[in-house]
Amino acid sequence: MGQNEFASHELISLMAELTGEINREISVYIARDGHVVDVSVGSDSNVEMPNMRLVRNEDRLCGVRCLHTHPNGDGRPSGVDLGTLRSMQLDSMSSLGVLNGKPTQLYAAFIGEKDDEGNRTALVYGPLRPYKLPHHALISEIYISDDRFRSVTKEVREAEPERAILVGIDGGEGYDTLSELRELAKTAGANVVGSVPLKRRPIDNATYVGSGKAEELSLLGSELEADLFIFDDELSAIQQRNLEEILGASVIDRTTLILDIFAARAQSREGKLQVELAQLKYRLPRLLGQGQALSRLGGGIGTRGPGEKKLEIDRRRIRRRIYELEEELKEVSKQRDLRSESRRGASTPLVALVGYTNAGKSTLLNSLSGADVLAEDKLFATLDPVVRRISLPAGTEIILSDTVGFINKLPHDLINAFRSTLEEVSRADLILHVIDISSDYHETQMRVVEEVLADLGAGNTPRIDVFNKCDALPSFPAQPANASGRGRVFISAKEKLGLDMLLTLAEGMLNSRRHEIDLVIPYSKYEAAGFIYKVGTVLSEEHTADGTRIHAYLDEADYGQLRKLLS
Repeated sequence: MGQNEFASHELISLMAELTGEINREISVYIARDGHVVDVSVGSDSNVEMPNMRLVRNEDRLCGVRCLHTHPNGDGRPSGVDLGTLRSMQLDSMSSLGVLNGKPTQLYAAFIGEKDDEGNRTALVYGPLRPYKLPHHALISEIYISDDRFRSVTKEVREAEPERAILVGIDGGEGYDTLSELRELAKTAGANVVGSVPLKRRPIDNATYVGSGKAEELSLLGSELEADLFIFDDELSAIQQRNLEEILGASVIDRTTLILDIFAARAQSREGKLQVELAQLKYRLPRLLGQGQALSRLGGGIGTRGPGEKKLEIDRRRIRRRIYELEEELKEVSKQRDLRSESRRGASTPLVALVGYTNAGKSTLLNSLSGADVLAEDKLFATLDPVVRRISLPAGTEIILSDTVGFINKLPHDLINAFRSTLEEVSRADLILHVIDISSDYHETQMRVVEEVLADLGAGNTPRIDVFNKCDALPSFPAQPANASGRGRVFISAKEKLGLDMLLTLAEGMLNSRRHEIDLVIPYSKYEAAGFIYKVGTVLSEEHTADGTRIHAYLDEADYGQLRKLLS
């Protein structure tokens, strides 16, 4: 039988004819090169696995597929069939229904993912026409199943993190990107054993660093026993392939590293969808040329997340998955839009927390709202957006929204995938730009955030620069006057210092463009009072003989509508 044939016409005919004559199950075991390695005959309902030599490792399939017959004419695989498939790690378990010596239908089963309980599932394709089999698709599914089996079985050993060497331009444009890359690598779980700063020079199209420098890196990798090189800039598929051949180790770039961290951190359904979409869009043009990154059995940094399982699937299937993800995210975005419309209908101001990753946004959210959002001293400690309702000192209620942290050289595919989430920022009435003032590069980090905000269309949204982590400074700075223009405040979210001033400043900026009313609404104008409660922020109310005295804030448009109601 040919190597590219899943089950030949002649084999199926012969097995069906013999099964009809003896009314017993017949099993044929086929290696990946198409050769039959064994044959066994069982009863009319089952057949035992022959005692043959299989190439079977703990982390891969055995390299042999089984095609067996069902004399009752029903080709559907039984529980025993699927159990044998999993226990023997077969390439495939195919069952052929036979009735009166003629094949009826064929089913092909492959090992699937693990379920929530850690048990392996089975993917079953069928019913298929025995003489019209999609040979190419079934053979391809064997290799896809093998990769799937490896990615789930071979877990990264926590006791032995990957030894990584960082390569990039150090201190470029007044910013130590290698230092940030080191933090990213640690967040991903790597053991950074060395770093190589590069001088600015033209990029080599073949190896990024040039053949001479690549040989130097190869020697350094051997000396430090590195099994991973992380480059600070984006690599092409050709550059990655050539570097892996020279270095003899896996090679990933900054974008792959960030996507890997996002894949590990995403918790919500939307977050996982967004990360998978970004991974697939980034990796689709890089399917050809990736070497070590695709062949590593252990997964490792740069291959985690939903995207890794799709790397060796053909482009058509990946594009179809991208389309499905985009459609799912559209539905999630519609739901968020409905929630946003509901908030706007209630005239509850939306305040967005934005900032560089690890600036302390989640800690600030926890301190202001009493939430229990994960706050760690790691890059991208939290990924999924969190929304909390809090009250400001004078009684104004706001919706406080935490967002994903920004970072220098944030991957474009990631920005596009998370755009629906980040659009919450463009809808905000006020932005709190959280800044890690203890960082030597906080001014550069501020510029990165401002550039992303401008790209999101939120460049003109009122904001307050919230300088966080002031407790790490030699002395706590004096609070600025904030006489006019953009607000500024110094705080320590961890120690809860300066938070009262932040809230007071935020309330003042939110209400500066709103009308403050303090009037008595006659009881006969009950619709006006209801309108205020619906669209305004009511600070106090008092029932008097003439009506209800209401102290509240209203937007300009709502104030005009109120005047019409009262007239």
